[in-house]
Formats: sequence, C-alpha cells, structure tokens
Amino acid sequence: MGELAARAARQWQVLLLGGPSGVGKTTVGRQLARHYDVGLAEVDDFQALLERMTTPEQQPAIHFWRTHPAPDQLPAAEIIQHLFDQSDALAIGLEAVIANHLEAATPVVLEGDFILPALAARASFLGQPNSGRVRGVFLHEPDEQQFLANFLSREPAEGPQIKRANVSWRHGLRLRQDAERLGLPVVFARPWDTVLQRLVAALA
Repeated sequence: MGELAARAARQWQVLLLGGPSGVGKTTVGRQLARHYDVGLAEVDDFQALLERMTTPEQQPAIHFWRTHPAPDQLPAAEIIQHLFDQSDALAIGLEAVIANHLEAATPVVLEGDFILPALAARASFLGQPNSGRVRGVFLHEPDEQQFLANFLSREPAEGPQIKRANVSWRHGLRLRQDAERLGLPVVFARPWDTVLQRLVAALA
C-alpha cells in the first residue's frame, strides 16, 4: 500500500499497540508508523519520565520495581499483578497524551507493555470523544518457549530467562482475554513476515 493509500485507509488518530514484553511490539510499532506515515512513541519513555518526576510515596506502583529490585523472588502471578497496577497508574497520564493527540489531530502509534485493553476501549479521553479515533490492537504469542527464544536472541548475555519468559507468556494470556472481552483485535505475532499485513487488516 502506498503512502497516500495508507493515509486514506487510516480512520484513527491514536493507535495503541499492546502486548507483553518480548512479543515484538517495538519492531512492529516502527513498521506500523512507517506504513501509516505517523509518529511513534514508546510508553516506556513515559514510565521513565514519571519515575523521574515523582516519588515512591506519590506513585508507589510506578516505582515498584525500583523499591523492590528482586522480581525473580516473587511468584509469577504477583509480578503480573504489579504490571497491571503499574499500567493502571500510567493510564492516568496516557489519557492526557491521547487527548492531546485527538485535540491536535496529530496521528501517532503508542506502543508498550503497559497499555491495557481498558484504556483503548474508553469512550472519551479528558472530554475528547473516542468515536473510533482511538484504536487498540494487541500482539499475542501463544508459545511460552518462543518468549524464551526471543529473550535469548535479544539479550544473549543474560542467558535463558526462564522466569521472565513465563511471566510474559502469562501476561499475554491475560491481555488477550481482556482484549477479546472488550472486542479489541488480537493478532498473533508469528509468522513474522506477515504480521504487519495482518495488523493492518485487523485495523481496516
């Protein structure tokens, strides 16, 4: 699809691309931004900004991993709950970012682990109606072993990250369940060579 055709096919102003760590969001987010000729932002940057500008007392969920630096000692279910708590805290700031892009009519792809399906499904953002201008899509990997392989390929010096792969797999299952319950599209990450086309089709 050419640049003009991609613009014509895009009905949204803000695209929220979610999914667990290690599923391939960053790579696909860049591809989507190029395809639609729009801006791209990573939610991790907002998390870093808020962590720098607040205290653990003000935002305990956002600072949790700094104040509890040994996640491997926590059960997977507890880690995932903290991820969702952090996502809920970040959603307050993301709502303002989304509203700003809606008001200014500046299209953008926002991608990150902390994007929840409930955020994409909101009817409005600080008074700016959604009305289809905000879309959410979630990248999914059903195979826990693939997460293990992805982390090993991306961070070979860390060795096999078995606990992290399990957490990402479980996190992805919950995101998928919530997205499907809210009627948001879920796209399988593999095969890699067709994921962009399948995402575009899901958003059409």
